[in-house]
Amino acid sequence: LQVELRLVRIGSHTPKTTSQEHMIAFYEAWEDIAHEKFDGFITTGAPIEHLPFEDVTYWRELERIFYFTQTHVHSSMNICWGAQAALHHFHGVPKYPLKQKAFGVYSHQSLNPASPYLRGISDDFAVPVSRWTEVRQDDLPAGAGLEILLQSEEVGLCLINDPRHRALYMFNH
Repeated sequence: LQVELRLVRIGSHTPKTTSQEHMIAFYEAWEDIAHEKFDGFITTGAPIEHLPFEDVTYWRELERIFYFTQTHVHSSMNICWGAQAALHHFHGVPKYPLKQKAFGVYSHQSLNPASPYLRGISDDFAVPVSRWTEVRQDDLPAGAGLEILLQSEEVGLCLINDPRHRALYMFNH
């Protein structure tokens, strides 16, 4: 089994916390790989939770990447802000600011132990959480086929499966 990991960056964005030289040396611009096909694609978070999605300077490019995952990627994993952004893109689900940061390790419950994504994980286990915003179960569109796999009484949704888009949304980490 040969596994190839490739790091991809938003081409239209210059990060504030990482040098452009580092980004160019270790990450490929997504436009340069947009013609290729992938088994998996991971979209990670960004420290911009306070901004509305459409106000993020690279939102349009990120939307093109989400569309790309539907034609060139077998399945995708979206984490933290990336999960909120993907869920918003595909289903229009909003995010809400929290009164205080959800930070710590919280008990989570598995809602579908038979899911292949949860095999081997106990029905109740601890997950670290560090975020300023949340998505709410009541905003998930009925009939969209979204399956909540993990949630917490204290901090809400954690992991959602979206079979129609071959995507997972993981809000906690």
